Amino acid sequence: MTARSIRRAAAAILTGALALTTAACSNPGPTAGGSGGPKDSVVVGIAYEPETLSPLLGYGKDGNSKIFDGLLAFDADMRLRPALAVELPRIGDGGLTYTYTLRKGVTFSDGVPFTAKDVVHTYRTILDPRTNNPSRTELDALGSVEATGDHTVVFRLKYPYAPFAERTVHAIAPEHITAKQDVNTGPFTSRPIGTGPYVLTGWSRGEKLGFTANPRYWGGAPAVKKFTMAIIKDDDVRATRLRAGDLDGAILPPALAASFKGDKAKKTWTAKTFDYRTVTLPTHHPVAGDTAVRRALDLAVDRQAMVDKILEGAGKPAYGPVPTDSPWFAKGTERRHDLAGAERILDEAGWKPGPDGIRVRNGVRAAFPLWYLSGDKLRQDHALAYASDAKKAGIDITTQAGTWEVIEPRMKTDAVLAGGGSPGDPDFDQYLLLKSTLGGDGFNNMAWYDNRTVDRALEDGRRTNDPAKRRAAYDTVQRELAKNPGYTFLTHIDHLYVVNDGWDGLSTQTEPHDHGLASGPWWNVESWKPKSPGERKK
Repeated sequence: MTARSIRRAAAAILTGALALTTAACSNPGPTAGGSGGPKDSVVVGIAYEPETLSPLLGYGKDGNSKIFDGLLAFDADMRLRPALAVELPRIGDGGLTYTYTLRKGVTFSDGVPFTAKDVVHTYRTILDPRTNNPSRTELDALGSVEATGDHTVVFRLKYPYAPFAERTVHAIAPEHITAKQDVNTGPFTSRPIGTGPYVLTGWSRGEKLGFTANPRYWGGAPAVKKFTMAIIKDDDVRATRLRAGDLDGAILPPALAASFKGDKAKKTWTAKTFDYRTVTLPTHHPVAGDTAVRRALDLAVDRQAMVDKILEGAGKPAYGPVPTDSPWFAKGTERRHDLAGAERILDEAGWKPGPDGIRVRNGVRAAFPLWYLSGDKLRQDHALAYASDAKKAGIDITTQAGTWEVIEPRMKTDAVLAGGGSPGDPDFDQYLLLKSTLGGDGFNNMAWYDNRTVDRALEDGRRTNDPAKRRAAYDTVQRELAKNPGYTFLTHIDHLYVVNDGWDGLSTQTEPHDHGLASGPWWNVESWKPKSPGERKK
């Protein structure tokens, strides 16, 4: 994946498939909706599995971690609201200080009180270069964090960073546990303790995450007492298990979600997102790294056809990481589908059609591999459509499926059908996606994109609070991507969830790339209430 999304904690986390045979021997148990089981239990099917459950290593950095809380949280409309803090921060010193007053009476699930020292410990540990946190650059503006008493924390920034408050939805770890362990390998990474609405009861890697309601939760005891996330990478298997009654809900691609349309016991939820699908065009590949080839592919691809045929209308064309309906989108950077224009660009750059129709320049054939994640139908369909469009322009792309373990070592020279996207501030996704110094840093800047103008604009955009200067910076980034697209952005996709109609309180947020784990209609599962039999969908 790319950027925030492409970071290891976001995209590289697709590691475990739950095969049908495994499902038979490790069924999460009876569910509230389909099997007449206990009405305080929910089982959902997700596609992603985290590499870690430690906030110090990146888990819960965007909120909704269930086990943990941040100082702030997002509501259904993506507005910041207090969580472990009693109110939004007091901002002073020209945007360089953020002061938070903490909620009193909160305890971790082991009964130890939460205090300011836990906040200080969390942020200082993340900033420590010895901590293997792939998203440390997201807190680059943070100079220091200090406790002034048990219930007040002051953050001091090195430069004004407009979206800093949104960074404080980050999950808070307990100092009394994590300070005594190796931050990167200690047991806390898989057996965490937090202040959140749920307590982890078990994690079977590649199979499921089990949670039980936290009886000490400061927000009140959840009505859903048992919550299970079944990790099922394969879309078809997820749909099969939902249909069989093993699951109460699941994330599904459009075609599979549509197959439940006639099921009156289930409801489909659509979440608007910043989630995109893109093809990385590695700078170090002699063909994919050529600017003319990149520009030609940007015109050859038929984005609207992908939206219509692959997404069945559940999405929109993508021309960069910023959706076209975002206020940060740079108008005029849309790229039309223009096969003739793509051919002209290649002709003028010396890429001439060979005997088999594939273009050649200086003895180099216009060909490269494109990897996509095994079991992910949306990525497979996008990859095949992209290769088909490229072939019409004389570029031969060979699609290959693999796991992230197979794909990651090849990312410097091989193209990848990747995903990414983060709601809110444009810094959140663009910096990790495009900053040249992050090329080769895990799943950040997977294309090793290197553009000095973009680098300067990214720094300008994150180092000022002036809205006009920030807009100018991110307009520059998007216009440079149109001139030299190190990625071919294809679509922004809506997330579709099919859920048993047995609960009240469901809603969706505007979602990031990583869907199902922290997002989905269960982003607020702690607030769900069971419907009476008469209330269920008829």
